[in-house]
Amino acid sequence: MSKAQLQLTFMLVLTFSTGIVDAVGYLGYDKVFTGNMTGNVVILGMGLAGAPGIPVLRPALAFAGFLVGAVIAGRILKPTPKGEWSGRTTGVMGAVAIGCLALAGLVLLEDPTQNHLVGTITTSVLALVMGMQAAAARKIGVADVTTVVVTSTIVGLASESRLAGGSGDKWPRRVLAILGILIGALVGALTLQVNLWLGVLLTAVIIGAVTVAGHLTRHRA
Repeated sequence: MSKAQLQLTFMLVLTFSTGIVDAVGYLGYDKVFTGNMTGNVVILGMGLAGAPGIPVLRPALAFAGFLVGAVIAGRILKPTPKGEWSGRTTGVMGAVAIGCLALAGLVLLEDPTQNHLVGTITTSVLALVMGMQAAAARKIGVADVTTVVVTSTIVGLASESRLAGGSGDKWPRRVLAILGILIGALVGALTLQVNLWLGVLLTAVIIGAVTVAGHLTRHRA
């Protein structure tokens, strides 16, 4: 498998993991997206307008956390050449995996549905590490696979398809990215039938596996 194919695979797997954490955040943590900031901003806007049942504090903190995470990762990865998985990339992604693992442990020990502070900490820190992941994915630069959102991917799939007069040459990766976040959301929703911590733990395991694989294959020509 070529380096480009490996990187595409890694980004698709990370997209799947984002579907998991967003489903867990929205369904289990008071309607908060921790990866898809477009949805989070919309929720925040509705909450600020006073829409009934729509939260404000957690989406606002998640949005801020995502920005902070992206800034941190951006600073760390600044010396890294675009399109390369470096030792710094491994460090950033390793921190994301460890952060998710720590949060899974926190939720296991303290029920966030009973402890509001734990729930707020969980969504805020999840958003922070997702911001770090998104910045790392942007640095690697796989076209149409940002790992945290698929709106632009859907637009590209439709507007550049053969039906629209385009070549449609990138449709496989675009479809896989859409399916990745869709199936991830399905899996995330199913984990909630067991416990809130399971989806976060599964995300940690997936990101950890991608981190190890990316580090081991980073010099692939």
